[in-house]
Amino acid sequence: MKKQKRIIIKVGSSSLVLENGQLNNEFFSRLIKTISFLMHEGNQVVLVTSGAIAVGMGKLGLTKKPKQMALKQACAALGQATLMNEYEKYTSLDDILCAQILVNHDDFENRIRMVNLSNTLESLFENNILPIINENDALAVEEIKVGDNDTLASLIVPMINADILVLVSDIDGLYDKNPKIYKDAKKIDVVTSIDSSIDEMVGEITSNVGTGGMATKIKAARITTKAGCDMAIISANYVEKIKDLIEGEKIGTLFVGDSKALHSKEHWMVFNAYAKGSIVVDNGASSAILKRKSLLATGIVKVEGNFKENNVIFIVDEYGKKLAKGITNFSSEEIKQVIGKHSQDVKEILKSTKDEIVHASMMVLIEGDEYGTIK
Repeated sequence: MKKQKRIIIKVGSSSLVLENGQLNNEFFSRLIKTISFLMHEGNQVVLVTSGAIAVGMGKLGLTKKPKQMALKQACAALGQATLMNEYEKYTSLDDILCAQILVNHDDFENRIRMVNLSNTLESLFENNILPIINENDALAVEEIKVGDNDTLASLIVPMINADILVLVSDIDGLYDKNPKIYKDAKKIDVVTSIDSSIDEMVGEITSNVGTGGMATKIKAARITTKAGCDMAIISANYVEKIKDLIEGEKIGTLFVGDSKALHSKEHWMVFNAYAKGSIVVDNGASSAILKRKSLLATGIVKVEGNFKENNVIFIVDEYGKKLAKGITNFSSEEIKQVIGKHSQDVKEILKSTKDEIVHASMMVLIEGDEYGTIK
């Protein structure tokens, strides 16, 4: 592994908060000392932190995560202030400035907001400030949530052209089966391709305070490696060894970045943008799409959902298989007017200079249902 320069470190609630709801001060100290070393060595670091809800639960004396959304959000609001106060205390001891950024999925889906977030991070880097990012759970509802911070951290990767994402966990890597159940489970040192065999290894491993499991980490690895970035899973017990990982030592499990990384626009369409609807196409159009040709009205069978011009949509075959994600040139209502029409008719009916419903340059092929559901 080459010497890294831009590093994203994600830490989970189970590392930051003890089972009794108290902050794990010893871990905070070790984490920040490690980050301080990396920054003083010239690396640029982003810290993605969980823990706000868990800290709030501890302050309220709750032993189980509340099911009521309002109480869960109240825990997040209460805990976030304490969490940042703890980070500021330890960063100041190591002569580091830190800054808080709270985000939701909208900040990654909306291209303008995403650029603004990227610019903010670049400015923090220029001023040698540690960005500390968390999901804004105090305001988040299901429609705008990222859902877990493994995924959130992976979405930041292409925004800053990160070299490596390190997920600090209560497990020291990916095993061929659940090590908490099977004593003969073997750790995988390096993963060069995330295929069905990797999925079969994954069992949900959750804690009382966390929201993630190995499944969310594999999802994060898919997003990260498709951006051409490496990702590692290491144990919180070895947080100091992140600096050794950066130097190329085998620690935890390393997922190697894809040499054929998606272009940033393609990556955004696949992983950041919710599809607002679907266009169902016939067999002829399906074949054309798989050959990376533009979608024309003549091959459309029907339109599902309500969407606007320039929204991201799925292109689906008649059997329901997702073929591609793309940015549509027309709204759902406009497309319904030209289903099955030839290009010249499309231009005349819609009074447009364009005849492509989705241009090939605004489309990326996807595999099945891997990339989420229609929102």
